[in-house]
Amino acid sequence: MTGFPGAARPVRGGFVLLAPDTGRPLRTVPFQYNPDSLTRTVQAQGIGPEPGDRLEAQRLKGPAHETYKFEAEFDAAEQLADPAAHPAEAESGLLPVLCALESGLHPTVAQLVEEDRMAALGLIEVAPVEAPLTVLVLGRSRVLPVRLTEFSVTEEAFDTSLAPIRAKVSVGARVLTVDDLGFRHPGGLLYLQHHRARERFADRVTRTPSDLGLTGL
Repeated sequence: MTGFPGAARPVRGGFVLLAPDTGRPLRTVPFQYNPDSLTRTVQAQGIGPEPGDRLEAQRLKGPAHETYKFEAEFDAAEQLADPAAHPAEAESGLLPVLCALESGLHPTVAQLVEEDRMAALGLIEVAPVEAPLTVLVLGRSRVLPVRLTEFSVTEEAFDTSLAPIRAKVSVGARVLTVDDLGFRHPGGLLYLQHHRARERFADRVTRTPSDLGLTGL
């Protein structure tokens, strides 16, 4: 059965890992199925230490803290039905995509080996290695530099080699702002683009107090 000829192709969300210094894409991991629901929490950065501080009640010291929580589901059943077209899934199930998703949480083997070499020479640096910049993509209007704060994988079915073929990934992510990255960092520039888009959407709401039954404020 074929789809409707004029049907719009759904946009897939996912993650893109960028080189932290150049912003070059290193790895793209799309969601197989977009999340059914998403919880977004926004907390303002106020500076008033106590309620009732009249001088500081309306002041903001920086961008709000914004977090996302959602679940992404993956299933290799369709790929396994045609192993010639999908050799990676036929051989390893969902291990490639799951490892790609969590690759931004681990230093690379090369980084670990280099740290060990430098430590043996007495040249170990104090600064930890810098991970790739993780970008959460939820459509063209929401492209967010994030740090993963939660990453939990539930593997629900396996092939005969014990490779997972169905999995649910629970993700928690905090949006990184210019406070975290600076204004010239690739992630800081992405945040500013996201913030501009949010302001443009807000400007589309043109209601007035009279729409709430008020004659004035």
